[in-house]
Amino acid sequence: MNTTLHDEMINLGRRARQAATLMRTASGGAKATALRAMADALLSQRIELQEQNALDLEAARQKNLEAALVDRLALSDKALDTMAVGLRQIAAMPDPIGSLSETTIRPNGMSVARMRVPLGVIGIIYESRPNVTIDAAALCLKSGNATILRGGSEAFHSNQALGRIIAQGLAAANLPGSAVQVVGTTDRAAVGELVTMTDYIDVIVPRGGKGLIARLSQEARVPLIKHLDGNCHVYIDAQADPEKAHAIALNAKTYRFGICGAMETLLVHQDIAAQVLPQLGASFAEKGVELRGCERTRQLLDGVVPATENDWETEFLAPILAVRIVESIDQAIEHIARYSSEHTESIVTENLQAARRFQTEVDSSSVYVNLPTCFADGFEYGLGAEIGISTNRLHARGPVGLEGLTTQKWVLTGNGQLRG
Repeated sequence: MNTTLHDEMINLGRRARQAATLMRTASGGAKATALRAMADALLSQRIELQEQNALDLEAARQKNLEAALVDRLALSDKALDTMAVGLRQIAAMPDPIGSLSETTIRPNGMSVARMRVPLGVIGIIYESRPNVTIDAAALCLKSGNATILRGGSEAFHSNQALGRIIAQGLAAANLPGSAVQVVGTTDRAAVGELVTMTDYIDVIVPRGGKGLIARLSQEARVPLIKHLDGNCHVYIDAQADPEKAHAIALNAKTYRFGICGAMETLLVHQDIAAQVLPQLGASFAEKGVELRGCERTRQLLDGVVPATENDWETEFLAPILAVRIVESIDQAIEHIARYSSEHTESIVTENLQAARRFQTEVDSSSVYVNLPTCFADGFEYGLGAEIGISTNRLHARGPVGLEGLTTQKWVLTGNGQLRG
């Protein structure tokens, strides 16, 4: 064991636990002030941030990282503007802490309710995307939690710079600086330490690929809210509007290839396939998307690579799309049940009965009607930002925003009643 690293991580945990006690009673006004100060600093210090980000981008290119990973890594002007908007949106949202559920009055006159409270200390482990540093810090702060952030080594310089921005925001609101701590090492052993610190960490939120999730699932002693892969599907129903179907499918795949909400498999009902697939095939070709299809798809379209069993199971995060023609909505639902990662699925249809059946029977964390799967994002859901998209069933599912970072405790009030 690296004794020095172990001691450093324990110190982070102790400071976080102390901060969590203070954050539990922090006012909504102070938290909003900190978030707005972070937003201002992001924009006023964008040149310095992008200089640090450039170091990470150059290192990524030298390591020949995939284009999707490099895209996730970049702190462009648009990315920084979006992060600042997200911070201000979270600042303006109602503070969930201390809110009460509906109160029930028992026959003996005592009142029973539930109060929303922070989870405590949240450890967040993530790869590539430096914007997660801001999103995670903001959501944890607003929900009254303390957090320890451990980003990927490929974004080390960016994350450290963003950590300084966060510290400025906390200081501006007189909140404890250890309420948000960014791990200051790229040593992978820090992750192993973090997921076993049960005395100091209440929950771990991992964001990354299957390899990271598999490792943490084996090593963690702290509970996980897992963000698994997004093998997302769009099903074009027999009664879909062809123009709408074309626009939705194209956007679902090509909005951004490297996001977890990108469509990875397109399912098309056999009754509409000949009407929609040729035009879609041409549009995907213009966007540089490689199609891997079933035999019936290959009969309709030229240049389609034969799809393998592995293709149906894969989150490509790349300009690659699996395509299958199905005989019915039943077969589409069966395909999704077999291959989906239970992230996000969508049906395109003008048939209300088919739409409701799809939303009822497809068991994923988000199920859409007539929308592209790339809407799978906490910002788009009105959450301000997200800490991840959970495919867990407990404690949170789908985009995890403020409410997903809280829990509830029972609060009872009486006037001297006794149990007889």
